Formats: sequence, C-alpha cells, structure tokens
Amino acid sequence: MVAALDTHHTFAAPDGPVLVVIADGFGHAPDAESNAISQAETPHLDALLSDATTSRLLLAHGPAVGLPSEGDMGNSEVGHNALGAGRVFAQGAKLVNHAIADRSIFSSAAWTSVVETAGDATLHLVGLHSDGNVHSHTDHLYALIREAAASRVPRIRLHLLLDGRDVPARSALEYLDATTAAIAAIGHDHPEADIAIASGGGRMTITMDRYEADWPMVERGWNAHVRGIGRTFVSARNAVETMYGESDAGDQYLDEFVIVDDDGPIGPIVDGDAVVLFNFRGDRAIEISQAFDDEDFIGFDRGPRPDVFYAGMLQYDGDALIPANYLVEPPSIDRTVSEFLCASDLSSFAVSETQKFGHVTYFWNGNRSGKVDETLETYVEIPSDNVEFNKTPAMKVREITDEVIALLRGGDNDWGRLNFPSPDMVGHTGDLNATIEAIRVLDDCMGALIEVIDELGGVLIFTADHGNADIMFTEKDGVRSPVTSHTLSPVPFAVHDARGDRTWRLADLESAGLSNVAATLCNLLGLAAPDDYDPSLIEPA
Repeated sequence: MVAALDTHHTFAAPDGPVLVVIADGFGHAPDAESNAISQAETPHLDALLSDATTSRLLLAHGPAVGLPSEGDMGNSEVGHNALGAGRVFAQGAKLVNHAIADRSIFSSAAWTSVVETAGDATLHLVGLHSDGNVHSHTDHLYALIREAAASRVPRIRLHLLLDGRDVPARSALEYLDATTAAIAAIGHDHPEADIAIASGGGRMTITMDRYEADWPMVERGWNAHVRGIGRTFVSARNAVETMYGESDAGDQYLDEFVIVDDDGPIGPIVDGDAVVLFNFRGDRAIEISQAFDDEDFIGFDRGPRPDVFYAGMLQYDGDALIPANYLVEPPSIDRTVSEFLCASDLSSFAVSETQKFGHVTYFWNGNRSGKVDETLETYVEIPSDNVEFNKTPAMKVREITDEVIALLRGGDNDWGRLNFPSPDMVGHTGDLNATIEAIRVLDDCMGALIEVIDELGGVLIFTADHGNADIMFTEKDGVRSPVTSHTLSPVPFAVHDARGDRTWRLADLESAGLSNVAATLCNLLGLAAPDDYDPSLIEPA
C-alpha cells in the first residue's frame, strides 16, 4: 500500500478538474506532405502547442520508455506504462534480450516443461513475424528454435503472423527469406530437427485481436494454427506471393493460410504438443492465450481443445494470470500514480473506446487489471466499430469527448484521463487522407474540451504515447511507400491552465520523457510527487 501524498508547498489544486488527454500516435515531425498532423487544419492544437511557455517535446521511444536502444520505436503499451508509473521500467523486448543473453529463459520452469513435452511430440512457435520490436522480434524466435533443436526437440512448427504495421507494409517476403535461411543454418547444425512453417496470416486478420473487439479474428487464427483449416499452399512464400497478386492489401490484412503436403496440413496443434507464443507485448497476446488455457472459454467454438503445454513469452496479465506458464518474468511495476492519487482520496475517471481502453486502465495501472479503488474511480469503455479504421477515421473520438465532458461537468471527479485512438489506429492503415481527417476531428474535440476546462476552472494536459501519424509515407525516386509503423519522433506535451495567474512554469529539463508526466500531474493537483518519480515538467514560477 502507498501513502497519501503531501500537499505541495507552492502549487495549489485548481477549482476544476485536471484532465490528461493522450492522443495516441500523435508524434512531432517536420512539416511535410507525409505528416498527416501538420497537413490537417488544427487551430486549437496549433494554439496549444505553439506557446513555448507552456509546451515542449518529450521522448517516447528507446531507453526513455524502457526499450533497449534509440532505434526502438515506442508503442502504446510502454508509453502508457511510463505515463502511469512515473519511472522507466525495463520493458518486454529488453527483458527478453536479457533473459536470452544470460540464458535464464532456458532455465525457467516453463521452458523445461516445453522441452520435456515436445521431446516426444511437436513444439509450435506462434507469433508476430518481424523485427519491429513492438510485439516480438525474429531474433527471439530464432533463439527459441536454436535452443529447442539443441535440446533434441524433434519437430518444430512455426505459425507466423505477418506484420506490415510495425515494419513496411509489404515486407513479409523479406522476413520469410530470413527465417528460411535461419532454419537452414540451424538444420545444418542439428540435422535431426524437422523445422518448418505450418500456418500464418495477417496480424489484423487472425489471432492478434485485443480487448475482445473481434473474437472471430482469433477464431480464424485458431482454426489455421490448431485445426489446419484455411486456404492451403505449398509454402508460406507461395501464400504471400499469391495473395499479393490478388489485391493491394498490406501484410497485416492478408488472409489466413495453411501449409500442406501430400498428406495434408504439415503442422496442426494436437494432443501432447507444446505451444509457445513468442510475442512479448501483452494486449494482443491475451485472447489467444485464453483460447489455449481457459477451461471455461466462451470466445468462440474451439472444437476439441488439444491437450497441450502452453506458455507465453511473458505473463500478459498479472492479475488474471494469463497465461499460467511463461518464459520470462514481466516488469514489476508498482507505486503507480493512480495508486498514490487514490490513497490521497482523489476521484478520477478513465475513458476510451475498446481499441485503447486497456491502455488508460491496464497499462496505465502497471499491467494490472481492474481498478485501484472501486469507490474513487470510474472507467468507461465505448465499444469500437469492427471496421477498417480508414473507412471511419473519426472512430469514437466524438463519443469519447461527449462522455468526458459529461464526467467533467458532473463535478464528481478531481481528475481524469482519456485516450484518443485515431491518430494511431487510422495511421496504421497508411491512408494519408483518412489520417488527416482523423486529426481534424481530434482538433475539433480538443476545442470542446478546452472550452469546458475553462468553464470549470480546471487544467488540461495534452500529450501522446508515441509517434505514428506524423510520418505516413517515404518517397524514393518519385515512388511513395506507405509507412504504417510507429515512428521515432518525440511527442508534444502542453498544459492549458484556466487560471489566469499561474504559479508554475516549465522546468528547465534538458531531456524528458513520458515518465515525467506523472509527477507533473501530481503537482498540478496541488500535491508533492513521490520522491523517486522522474522530475516534474513544471516548477514554481
């Protein structure tokens, strides 16, 4: 349990509430035709972000959010962890890298059970197939294959989810070639190992749903990986090349496929096998884990559930214990800002639509499900539409805004947080015009929120969790290639304070990141931040 925070010696709480607005995927990049944010008409955001006395940029990638290197793009999971924790914790990719380097992953109880189980059967490795380092990394996949082969696992089957989102839109063949080469090299050292790709499909078509938005998506993956049901091909390369010829869809939207030989599917998951999900990020790993683990599963009709040993790379939900078995211990994030503010008897709300609801709840709260304090917190999830997001670029931004305004005017909350998902989710489609429209709608809603904050005498914090919509394409030799991934861009941070006479100014911090926001929130609520939090972005004027 944490203790209540002390009153700050200089800063006083405003008469109205403090609102934290997280514009998901809203990075800061140079003004260019590829920048959907700068191309959109955004009078309210322009006014907010152009005032150098109340706005600045924050780091949202690499070590600033717990990832291994400056080349690692931030993502919503680690971004919201940092925002809510007030400190930087080593995150998924970094934890797995360490566990592979010191071989602790291979001395874990789960890996021992994987090898023992698969020693008389098949090891199935399921996960996102790229080096995007947001949900997974092919280096981790290769390490698992290599160790399994060295441990005399006789048969290894790969079930590969094509990316095209955290990496270039049509890069699947490059990754398949790299994995084919890795399999050949491992097979040369361990000729007794039978290693092959068994199934796959696009990450936004199969397996990797989140927040229970689209169970049929998980069912399609289950049918392909477990039951060997899906469009059949002689190789993964043949599957991708064929589907490339049939449409302009990026890798993330390609249909499920199953690899067959003369005897049928070469790698369905059956009784006695071992299964490892090699994704390290939690949100899109939970539902497929439930399908393997849960006795009373109701997401879809699984058919006969195979009796397998199932493990995740990490435990994706520490409260719900999903999955029961995992290879690497997840970051232990304690003493989140919500815990401190609940201990200080401050009431709050968290609002988003389904696609990002878990980010302002589960990830914000340090990878824990449920509320910190049922009596002080209100969570509102607005159901997302099950459509391609460039078809409805506003998503539920207007509905989120209406809900938040009602909560602000209700007078029952000292502070609140929301996530606007559209810059990220529409940005991931690679559709520039749709993303520009998403930003325009977001700006309209920001105008409405600022108006209510002024009316109530409150404070608004605007920031983002990572970049995305700020770089929508690259161009070489006159040919544009859509960028559907996150970016390495910093993100904006701005404070709109309805009080005319401010007692604060921006602190002179040479380098700051998302983890500095939590202490700032405490200060704007009139409280001293915890001593071990990263420094506040404001100081006494």
